[in-house]
Amino acid sequence: MKVFSLALLTLLLAAIWTGSQGVSFRSSYGVCCYQKMFFRQKIPAFLIKSYQKTPPHCSHKAVLVELQKGVKICVHAEESWFQQYRQKKKLTSTST
Repeated sequence: MKVFSLALLTLLLAAIWTGSQGVSFRSSYGVCCYQKMFFRQKIPAFLIKSYQKTPPHCSHKAVLVELQKGVKICVHAEESWFQQYRQKKKLTSTST
């Protein structure tokens, strides 16, 4: 019975440890953009709340744009409209 209890305890601890590790792995990969996730149309600047680059481990280099209502959209960083938006943001942030 002691062996069974020890094995059960070991299994439970292993499950808890891998579960906590899995959360951190899932959260970092949750910010990647994949081919079918990209939004191809121009997003008006007043709808954009914030943006961030995807991490280097992602297969597609992209920008995750958060809209005012909290929706997140994947955009190619090379899109001309996004480059213009970034330049305008940079100019307004340096002038204030």
